[in-house]
Formats: sequence, structure tokens, C-alpha cells
Amino acid sequence: MKVPVLIVGAGPAGLTAAALLGRDGVGCLVLDRQDAVYPRPRAVHLDDEVYRILGRLGLAGSFAARSRPCHGLRLLDPDLRVLAEFRRSPGAGRHGYPEANMFDQPDLEHLLREHLATIGTVTLRGNAEVTGLAQDATGVRAEVTDRVTGARETVHADYVLGCDGANSLVRTAIGATMADLKFDQRWLVVDVATTADLGQWEGVHQVCDPRRAATYMRIGETRHRWEFRLRPGETAAEFGDFDRLHPLIEPWTGDVPAAELEIVRVAEYTFRARIADRWRDGRVFLLGDAAHLTPPFIGQGMGAGLRDAANLAWKLAGVLGGTLPESVLGTYETERKPHVRAMIRRAVLVGKAMTAGGRFGTLVRRVAVPRLNGRVIDSATPALRRSALVARPRFRRSPAGRLCPNALLDDGTRFDDVAGGRFAVVTASTPSETERAAIRQSGAVLVPAGRSRELHRWLRTGAALVRPDGTVLCAGRLSRILRRFL
Repeated sequence: MKVPVLIVGAGPAGLTAAALLGRDGVGCLVLDRQDAVYPRPRAVHLDDEVYRILGRLGLAGSFAARSRPCHGLRLLDPDLRVLAEFRRSPGAGRHGYPEANMFDQPDLEHLLREHLATIGTVTLRGNAEVTGLAQDATGVRAEVTDRVTGARETVHADYVLGCDGANSLVRTAIGATMADLKFDQRWLVVDVATTADLGQWEGVHQVCDPRRAATYMRIGETRHRWEFRLRPGETAAEFGDFDRLHPLIEPWTGDVPAAELEIVRVAEYTFRARIADRWRDGRVFLLGDAAHLTPPFIGQGMGAGLRDAANLAWKLAGVLGGTLPESVLGTYETERKPHVRAMIRRAVLVGKAMTAGGRFGTLVRRVAVPRLNGRVIDSATPALRRSALVARPRFRRSPAGRLCPNALLDDGTRFDDVAGGRFAVVTASTPSETERAAIRQSGAVLVPAGRSRELHRWLRTGAALVRPDGTVLCAGRLSRILRRFL
């Protein structure tokens, strides 16, 4: 069997990569060891930048029906008094969606699988385990075993995307290893379903307590999540009994009777901070948890995998379609790895602010909380580093490497609706006929900044070339952009 792209793993990163590639007409085979969506909740948060990726797939409305906006983050002391509050707007931000959103991961995976079923170029197969990979200059050979029948087959692919999680076989196959960023903590994760009104603030509560750090959040109409740091010697099994668990959640559940609290899951997780030493070997790439692991304190773990998919998919589609040189694939790791590392460091900082004890812990909270204020309130993540597809000047500020706002335009549509997954030229001036012809010939979309007060305020002067993933490639004079990049 021969396919352009083989995706190993049908978690959120793999499903999103397949959907983005399928949108561009790229043939994909997605293989997963499991036959269906893993039913237990894991990831529960994504921000407006990641929401925007779902919007480009036409899934914003469906996701909105399965999620709820989150009002932000509170850092609490051991007595649940507010140390700091970082509010997020439940309305549409600059990317067109709420800045923080709670959801149930199985719901999102079902939504993505349903969407893949409508794409004729994508095939999803469960109970299919990739047991080996080998590649040469022409492609990759994957050995696949059917976990039900034991039948074996060989799949030949032009490219392979390893989206197969923390214990990635693909990562092992290319000889990549995970660098430890020095954060390992054992936590108890508790999911509860109840129709009772707990009367809690509709945001994330993070308790900064070295004795028992904790997190609480409402993730759905009837679903709630708690996370408690385990002490040395404690195990999740000890909290399987409700009488032992109840004192932990009681500060939030109050007088709600035990009969009205359905324990969905009690499990132990080890929160880690790790990143692969390399994300690519020839025609094989790593995405999601196969490439990086982050503590969940700022809710960016799953979102990082979707960002990986959005960064790589359009480049891969361009290479396979003959419109981009293969060299652009080298920009994937160049751009994404520093971004992921920065987000992991931010998560570790919050984790230490929550859990560090003694004078050191007090100092961390005193110093870190004020520094976090601007970063947490603003949902924007760091700009991508310079690459062949990010022309950031060294000595002056530029929007290059950041996302262009998904601004509301004068006809009621948004920027992404008009760009449609293509290159777009946003300009504050009126292009000449020659310039308009050059833009049309390149296949890019022209978006006058005057069509939107937000776009005009963002760009002010000159022009910006926006990539299919919404990232600004460069900004400056329109004539220079056309001459250099189009």
C-alpha cells in the first residue's frame, strides 16, 4: 500500500494534522493502536489561538456546542483566599473566539473523527499497530500489524508523522530522545459528574500550597476536574474510597450530598517537562506528546500538538503539491521547538509557584505572580523564531512570527474566512494595478486593512504577508514584499 502521508496515532494532534492535510487534498492514512476514542477525559483546556485552528477546519460551531468559555485563572493560598486573579474574556477576542475554553477531550476527538469521515482523501484505521519504520531517499516503509487478526502488511509513504504519544515508537525509530527539563511531580486527578450547582467561580482555581497543591475547574455543564499533588508514599488507590477522597474536594462541593457526586475517574499522573532532542529525521516528523511533554498548569499540553499540526501541515501540502521546495520542512522544528520550550518554562514557573515550600516558595510566589500577570492575562503566545518562513528583523519590532488577528471585516466575515488557508497580503495602502496583478499571479489573497478597524489598527502602515497558518511571514513595504517573497 502506498500513501503520500502516514500518520501514526489518532489523538488530537494526529487527527488535526490529517484534517488539515485532507483539506488541502493530500492523501493520508491514520493508524492507531486503539479501535476507538479513549473514553476517559485528559486534556480539558485550549486557548483562542488553538480554537482558531478548529475554526479553519469549519469546526468552530460544533466545538462551541461541546465546550464552555473559562473566565480565567485564580491563584489561591492554602485557605483558598485569592492571591491573584487573571481574567479572560468569555467573548470573542482578537482571534475570533473566547480566550480560554474548557471541554472534554473525548468529545473533541469524536468531533475530529466525524470530520475526517467527510474527507475523501483521509482514511482512519484502528487496531493497527506500527511495529517498525525504515526510510530511504524515496520514502518510508512502515510495518503494520492488525491487533485483532495478527495480519501484517507494509505501508509505503512519502512522509510519516509520529503522533503516537509519550511512549512514541516513531521517536524511538528515528533515534530521538527526550531531554529532561527537570520537573517531575505525581498528581491525583479526579473527575466528577454532578447536576448540583457548586456555586464556584467559572475559572481555574490553583491552590498554591506546598503541603497539598491543588487545581479545580469546571469543564462542562455537569463535569468537574480536581488535581491534587500526591505526597511521598501516597497512591491513587488510597483515594478510591469516597470517604478518603471527600475531604479533598469538600472545599468546593460544600454540602452537596455524596449521592449527587458521581466519581468518573480517580487516577495518578506524573506531570513532566520534556522535549525531544530532534523532531525530524529525513521524511519522518514528531508531533504532540511524541515531541514534547509539559506540566498542565497553563493548559497548553494538547494545544501544543495542534500548533505542531497547523505549522507543519500546510508546508507538507505545499511540498507534495509542488508549490514549495522541500527545504521549507526544515522550518518546522526551527519554529516550533523554541516556542514549545518557552511554553513549558512558563508552565513550570506556575507549577513552582503553586508547590514550592519554605522561604524559597514564598519568594517564588512573591516574584513570579507579578511577572505572570501580563503573560496570563494576554492569551498571545511567543512569536516564532526567525526561519526561511519568518522574516523577523533583528533590531526593530515587527509582527513577523506572530498570528495575524482573525479580525472581523466590514462584510461580517473574518480574516480567516477570506484567507481560506492560503497566503494573504494585508495592506494599509491601495495597491497599484501592477501590484494587484502580482498578488493574483502568486495565488495569494489581497485583504485591504481598511476592511477592518482592527486590522487597520494592527497594521497601521505598510503591508504584511500572512502564511496559510495565520502567521505573519514578513511586514514592510508592499513593493519589497512582492519583490522578495511573491
